[in-house]
Amino acid sequence: MFQTFDSHASPDQGPPRLAALRSKLGTMGLDGFLVPRADVHQGEYVATRDERLQWLTGFTGSAGFCIVLPEVAGVFIDGRYRTQVKAQVDLGAFTPVPWPEVKPGDWVRENLASGVVGFDPWLHTADEVERLEAALEGSGVTVSSISENPIDAIWQDQPAAPFGKAFVHPLDLAGESHDAKRARLAEGLRKAGQSAAVITLPDSLCWLLNLRGADVPKNPILHGFAILRDSGRVDLFVAPGKLDDAARAHLGPEIAVRPVEGFAEALAGLSGAVRVDKGTAPLAVSQILRAAGIEVAWGDDPCRLPKARKNEAEIAATREAHLRDGAAMVEFLRWLDAASPKGGLTEISVVQALEGFRRATNALHDISFDTICGSGPSGAIMHYRVTEETNRPVGQNELLLVDSGAQYLDGTTDITRTVAIGDPGQEARECYTRVLQGLIAISRVRFPKGLPGRDIDALARFNLWVAGQDYDHGTGHGVGAFLSVHEGPQRISRVSEVPLEPGMILSNEPGYYREGAFGIRLENLIVVGEAPALGDNRAQMSFETLTFVPFDRRLILTGELSPAERRWIDAYHGEVLEKLGKRVSGATLAWLKDACAPL
Repeated sequence: MFQTFDSHASPDQGPPRLAALRSKLGTMGLDGFLVPRADVHQGEYVATRDERLQWLTGFTGSAGFCIVLPEVAGVFIDGRYRTQVKAQVDLGAFTPVPWPEVKPGDWVRENLASGVVGFDPWLHTADEVERLEAALEGSGVTVSSISENPIDAIWQDQPAAPFGKAFVHPLDLAGESHDAKRARLAEGLRKAGQSAAVITLPDSLCWLLNLRGADVPKNPILHGFAILRDSGRVDLFVAPGKLDDAARAHLGPEIAVRPVEGFAEALAGLSGAVRVDKGTAPLAVSQILRAAGIEVAWGDDPCRLPKARKNEAEIAATREAHLRDGAAMVEFLRWLDAASPKGGLTEISVVQALEGFRRATNALHDISFDTICGSGPSGAIMHYRVTEETNRPVGQNELLLVDSGAQYLDGTTDITRTVAIGDPGQEARECYTRVLQGLIAISRVRFPKGLPGRDIDALARFNLWVAGQDYDHGTGHGVGAFLSVHEGPQRISRVSEVPLEPGMILSNEPGYYREGAFGIRLENLIVVGEAPALGDNRAQMSFETLTFVPFDRRLILTGELSPAERRWIDAYHGEVLEKLGKRVSGATLAWLKDACAPL
């Protein structure tokens, strides 16, 4: 199986490791240290050798950081992880801090009168460090870039760097050759008067060169760096053994492959204005350039927006991946409906069954993240990962939340369905219906061209708000094309200011969580397109739904839906039946017809 169920959290190891870190900081003349969940590439998903935050604290979430001071160590976590963190860290040694409500600079000022807080410049962006420095201005605390990471110094059994093999992403799926991509982006550099751009994000590198890799589980990415020249040539810094003859032939003569160890020296040898993304590149990159007297031109990673705007080939391939995945999900839901009344299921057995149905497609490359399968109160832990220690029976008269996805060569999927096991009660149905109304609102919306996700996020929350409810995560994240399941910069979120453009794939996933009781989340993937002409014929955008799997009709309070909402559900279920009917087994087809019956 791709998913394992061992526990990665070691709360009991937190106190001695924290003591060792503080001792090391003392020998370095530091009063504090920043421990991010990040690697040198600043990607969301990191290899095991880069799980410094998890190693120190026990916290296994995909976002957060720790600030270690002499008397207190704060673990900063957002709303997705505030239940999870309490179970994974030693609360006598570490203090959970609600972030971004509490800013790190304000917290440091409150907990340290004076001193020096160190940070590894390869693990933080210039943007992060500038904000912290500004917040500490006028205090007795300064921050200092250090050359030796103290975590690495005391982590005696730190794993080796990953060494996954790269492989070619074929042109019929990519839709554009890397020659054309490089030429297009190089023209943008020339127009901006920039001689080169530094690329540090693995998914940007993979997109630009039409490569995929295996350096991080569940994400087909290749660890490395690249310098894109204004001529279109690229210097690729990667462990040479990761590239076989086929990959090297694919890259061709305009891609110079160099060892990773030569990256810093190559940066120092550049000339002219060099573009660096202040929000994604490690601070060390701009430090090296400036030390060599090279002009740093702050600007967006040139790959991020073109990568987010999927072309027709990528969208067509993704549609096929979602239909394949939808059929596997329907087979799974039919199995779950038959098995759950008999009892004996656990969260782990459900996860194993779902992966089995995806494997049966004979097209599964990997899962796109560890399946979140939460029965009853486990469902309220937004990014719950079941382990042998936490594995819970799937009880009767409960809600079961299953958030999962797959990596196929032609697309990345991410889908959440919450289902009834027996009769979970009227209140669960009321909450489920409100969440469903939020998903429908995003699915139906038309919005003016140029609007960011921030301006439509509230539509998904309206029915929850009027009931005094809400959820503490964004409504939607970007999704790659056989790349990372979480892709920027596009989002549907209160903080997103990036305009939504045609070809951007996003999730549509409102939810509701009651700690200790249940969780509800419903998720489809959607792609932005130009809306058909209507009314005043203003330029508007709309969403095409990519995910086709029925919702649990047993949890829908039809009387709470508006006529338009009922029409949307019936039309959606009609499409599910039409698109998947020929892709599922005979027994499952009968189940699917019932599941898709009109409300």
